[in-house]
Amino acid sequence: MAQRRFLVTSALPYSNGRLHVGHIAGAYLPADTYVRFLRARGEDVRFICGSDDNGVAALMTARERGQSVEELTAFYNARQKADFEGLGIRFDIYGGTHQPDFVELHNRISQDFFKAIYDKGLFVKRTTEQLYDTQADQFLPDRYVKGTCYECGAKGAYGDQCEACGISIDPMKLIDPVSTVTNTRPVPRKTTHWYLQLQRLEERLRAWLESKREPTDGTPPWRETVLNFSLGQINTGLPERAMTRDLTWGVPVPLDDPDAAGKVLYVWFDAPIGYVSFTARLCQDVDGDWRTYERWWKDPDCRIVHFIGEDNTVFHALTWPAMLMAESTYQLPWQVVANAFLNIRFPGKEEEKISKSRGTAIWIEEWLQTFEADPLRYYLTAIAPESARTAFDVNAFITRNNTELLNVLGNFVNRTLTFANRYFDGHVPPAGERAAEDQAHLANVAAHAERVTQRLENLRFKAGLEEIMSLARVANVYFDLKQPWKQRKEDLAACGTTINVCIQTVRTLGTLMAPYLPFSAEKVAGMLRLDAAELLVWDRATHELPAGHALGEPAILFKKLEATEAS
Repeated sequence: MAQRRFLVTSALPYSNGRLHVGHIAGAYLPADTYVRFLRARGEDVRFICGSDDNGVAALMTARERGQSVEELTAFYNARQKADFEGLGIRFDIYGGTHQPDFVELHNRISQDFFKAIYDKGLFVKRTTEQLYDTQADQFLPDRYVKGTCYECGAKGAYGDQCEACGISIDPMKLIDPVSTVTNTRPVPRKTTHWYLQLQRLEERLRAWLESKREPTDGTPPWRETVLNFSLGQINTGLPERAMTRDLTWGVPVPLDDPDAAGKVLYVWFDAPIGYVSFTARLCQDVDGDWRTYERWWKDPDCRIVHFIGEDNTVFHALTWPAMLMAESTYQLPWQVVANAFLNIRFPGKEEEKISKSRGTAIWIEEWLQTFEADPLRYYLTAIAPESARTAFDVNAFITRNNTELLNVLGNFVNRTLTFANRYFDGHVPPAGERAAEDQAHLANVAAHAERVTQRLENLRFKAGLEEIMSLARVANVYFDLKQPWKQRKEDLAACGTTINVCIQTVRTLGTLMAPYLPFSAEKVAGMLRLDAAELLVWDRATHELPAGHALGEPAILFKKLEATEAS
């Protein structure tokens, strides 16, 4: 199969806070799993992410903490990067839209993008009334205002989007609006902004989204949740959307117009362009020329895949594609992979929404001080909210680690390699004459490997992990059926055949688990005395280790966890 090219992105986290398990389950872990799989398949991949530093969120937090917004965003950019590293989520670049090494290139590309759309006549300049805080003497864009959603009635909806129902909010329509700056009721006041005429792109967006329902040329269909929500928004009519804001922190509006003075691009206009500018910076570092980003963003042979949480669906499946259509030289996303929210359930409590303000969150920084990364990667994938919201349950995490990772997968690897070390001098024994049940098991191994491949190609990460665990269970059944502890005393050659087959299964499991459990796969590579790079070649997953191959020392792959460790 010819090498394919992929540009994979994960949603840019706001650089005003730490990462929690909900963030990881939504946009980052599945993306990393996918990238690791693609690379194991030999594909040409670049994996892009970074912090969203501009806009209101960072300004609000900096104001609350009495520090400069530059200090705040630099701190959280570094903190988030460290959390991702700790989890084994390895981006090719982790940028920041206002970080010193990235801001100049990000501003240039964002402004060029804006001007290209402006020159095509798809912006309209309007003077309208917007909410103004007279006490703070400032307009209240986006998250500077909260109120009751006029669509679903949810309280605490911000002025950019309702997190309860997902719609884009017109802050002027919020019921009982309140300034988040002074907690006072704002008043309408006139201001001028530039609006993207989304309604002129509705039919193109509709046709493009409808084309994603069926698989074509190896392209998996998009998730129904993404398509149904996006098409539902089009059916109700897309509004003009202001793409500028009354702020000083952000990308300056690049127009020679007095009304543009003191305004910046809307953060949801420049944030997705961060994917482009970070790619450009990576190209500058790797290729020596930032302009080679066009090979990734403007070449139809490159597949662009966005991983996001459900609250970003409207921007990634509608607003961002509309921007790309309006600019006209970029490729549209090949896939927009959205996960639903992950709720949380603490011991003795009801399931609830993860909330930073209420303290109902499990922070990655703290979690990694107690636990290794792979058990969390395993659990978050096993409960992945791919089609509906699910809940992180601390007790269930402990149980699934012990009963699945430890007792099923880890147990099979350990019993196989310990047996080989003890009775076959730490070498792969000869295959000998394989009986029907040996051949059937190896055929089952190959079938499982093929199904894992299909699941990952189709972006069904949870189902792929289930296939791996199914293989581990089948392998344990085979081991028990063959009873090598008895064979060793009665027929050493037959025992060698059994252990040979089991070692080949461990080798396959090591490759298949690597996208999901990279640290554990490295341990398996060491126990098999294989170069880690060799274990990671996907097409060799079922290639057998030869008789006489020297094995490494067996080690415990997963450790038993106690509930007290998570308290």
